[in-house]
Amino acid sequence: MPQRPYDERLLRQAFEVARKARDAGEHPFGSLLADKDGNVLREQLNGYKSGGGDRTAHAERLLASWAGMNFSLEKLASCTLYTSAEPCAMCSGTIYWAGIGRVVFGLAEHDMKALTGAHVENPTLDLPCTIVFEAGQRPTEVVGPLLADEAAQLHADFWKDK
Repeated sequence: MPQRPYDERLLRQAFEVARKARDAGEHPFGSLLADKDGNVLREQLNGYKSGGGDRTAHAERLLASWAGMNFSLEKLASCTLYTSAEPCAMCSGTIYWAGIGRVVFGLAEHDMKALTGAHVENPTLDLPCTIVFEAGQRPTEVVGPLLADEAAQLHADFWKDK
């Protein structure tokens, strides 16, 4: 799918959110929601640690759930969720049900799996988000992987230290 002029800038901003998560002791994932003009509506860190070990507190799920409660389907259809790594199947489902029309991600799920291995805190489900979205009845545009090398750096040595 085609990129928008601000996609790389906003994806890098999502990377910064992931860095903040890592610095705060969270898993290094971050997302943000932007409107059709590229205005950031909200940022979201991963919430595994702050959520008391909630393994479902992925940044994308938390952000999509918030968006679904705060914006109309019409508004969200024109919004983009930028995220440091490809949304997992759970997050993709949440993005779909919230009605967010577009996703831009950094690191592909299969590359994430290679970085984390069989880590107990991130047992990667290697299922591309496009498969989840294609099973739906409304379109969800996907751009990614994009800036994957930069996204991978967010995870450098993180999973080995756990």
